Amino acid sequence: MFTDTVAGAIAGVRSHARLNELSQDIWKAYGSGLLTDDEAQGLSETLEARRIEVRVLDQTSNRALGVPRVIGASCFPVKRRRTHSPDRARSIERRRRLAAFGPLPPALALRFTTGELAVLQIVADEVRASGFCCLTLGEIAARAGVSVCHARNAIRAAGRDGLLLIEERRRHRAPNLPNRIRIISKEWKAWMERRRSPASGGGGSKKVESTDTVIRTTVNSTSQSSIRPRKREDRISLDTPGPC
Repeated sequence: MFTDTVAGAIAGVRSHARLNELSQDIWKAYGSGLLTDDEAQGLSETLEARRIEVRVLDQTSNRALGVPRVIGASCFPVKRRRTHSPDRARSIERRRRLAAFGPLPPALALRFTTGELAVLQIVADEVRASGFCCLTLGEIAARAGVSVCHARNAIRAAGRDGLLLIEERRRHRAPNLPNRIRIISKEWKAWMERRRSPASGGGGSKKVESTDTVIRTTVNSTSQSSIRPRKREDRISLDTPGPC
């Protein structure tokens, strides 16, 4: 009698919560001795089969109503979609041009790749202009022609090598401000003083002062006094033939 009642209740259930309640009732009755092993096992299999049917019915109704399928709720924020450069060729050209300018001394530049050198060039330009760099990673990556992850790794690597001082600006219950980056390497600072930024319109060539190309001849006063101007009769005309 109890077995038929529970089986009929399982057949009419359309929610997972009610199925969970019936499952608890089945195993409570089994513990009380109202159900045998075979009866409890049979009701449990019937309940699991009904659970699959209810899941299929829910998915069908959601598709009919246009409700998107939700696999499971998460407490973490939605992960950002990976962005790509709209013009990859120009991004590669930009990073190579910045790296070729030489943002670091050769002894330090050997530690970094082309993309990382381009990132450090953007940082150096901001430090030269303002004394520090407060650009976001997105802005640095866009100007250098690299990804945000590449820009982050380059700045962290320079910080580990003692070239940059990275100051985090965290805020309570608010989005953090961009990090403040300063250059602390003496070699890098000395190199920057001898170089000009490509953003200012100049190159890295040294200014060459003009050279005086006028050839000055000095005449001795004694020889100048010994020079006697010719008289008119002493001059020989080329048009008049001389004596044969």
